[in-house]
Amino acid sequence: MTQESFADLFQEKNVTGQQLRPGDKIEAVVADISGENIFLDLGGKSEGVLNAAECRNEEGELTICVGDKAKVFFLTQRGGELVFTTRIGSGRAAGLEELEQAFQAGIPVKGMVKEEIKGGFQITVAGHRAFCPYSQMGLHRAESADVYLEQEMAFKIIEFGRKGRNIIVSARALLEEEREQCKQQLRDSLHEGDRVEGTVSSIRDFGAFVDLGGADGLIPISELAWGQTERVEDVLSVGQQVSVLIKKIDWDKERISLSLKDTLENPWDRVEEKYAPSSVHSGTVSRLAAFGAFVNLEPGVDGLLHISKLGGGRRINHPREVLSVGQEVTVKIDNVEKAQQRISLVPEDYTPKVEEEQNWTPPPKDTAPKSMGTFGDLLNRAQKKKHAKS
Repeated sequence: MTQESFADLFQEKNVTGQQLRPGDKIEAVVADISGENIFLDLGGKSEGVLNAAECRNEEGELTICVGDKAKVFFLTQRGGELVFTTRIGSGRAAGLEELEQAFQAGIPVKGMVKEEIKGGFQITVAGHRAFCPYSQMGLHRAESADVYLEQEMAFKIIEFGRKGRNIIVSARALLEEEREQCKQQLRDSLHEGDRVEGTVSSIRDFGAFVDLGGADGLIPISELAWGQTERVEDVLSVGQQVSVLIKKIDWDKERISLSLKDTLENPWDRVEEKYAPSSVHSGTVSRLAAFGAFVNLEPGVDGLLHISKLGGGRRINHPREVLSVGQEVTVKIDNVEKAQQRISLVPEDYTPKVEEEQNWTPPPKDTAPKSMGTFGDLLNRAQKKKHAKS
């Protein structure tokens, strides 16, 4: 090792307290901002520099101030100066050598989605053309490619071939890394019974997946609302922000069960005040069974019309003889059992007299025993039979 290189190494270790390698990610404090340079305090007497263009918004305003903390990647040492970046390509051009360095070190790059081509998208990264396959554009495939066009996104170079003439990038790789970091934080912060915010990431026939910011949880269709839900799309849509309750967590299987309905008011909490006995309400027949018809009074609240109360005095064998699913009916509250979540209903025009007549069964005809007559009658009949034989 030459005296010069040894001195450089000694200076770097002495100043930073550690030997940084390209791609190392650190958190530094902004010490000063001068022109297009942001100076970073790395601890001790060491300072790093970051291009200010990387920290400007669309209006050209700086989004960082002196004293703020910044997460940056070590890029290289240039003339005794430690150069850092948030992402290569953020507001400045870069050479192929720098992009290859980003590929080797895993440093993120920023690119503009220019157009859709066969198999994916053409991306412009720091003045160079790259390709991103459809499957690598995000964690979930978008319904339309238009949502990506002319968007500036963060990518990771996953292939750098033919001296930069074949660059393949992935946005998904970065998102997965970020999710993995967030997942570790979620392990410490999420608990069963917590109420959390999330974004609906996908919809299936059996429920909806919600992105909790590092892990996905599932809302089964039965936990979407109080009452029966036929289609998940009737309640939620992809991209919708929702507040959910964590029902169960299994980190070993990476399963989180969620409930949307438990964040909503339980309609059974107020059934006694809303459905007083003898009050009249409108409802819809939701289900027919051999013993009666279930009538939906509101989402999550069904009452039962027993078969003995149907028919208007005529005996029926099944509720389908007088009712059909989806039919609008007017009913009267007969009884409410809040604890058992049961409501007994009767038709609006039902009276107890009708019930007595409907349940009364007349005795079979000619079933009463006939009288055999007096003892004298029996003797006379016996004598007549005796004379007839002789």
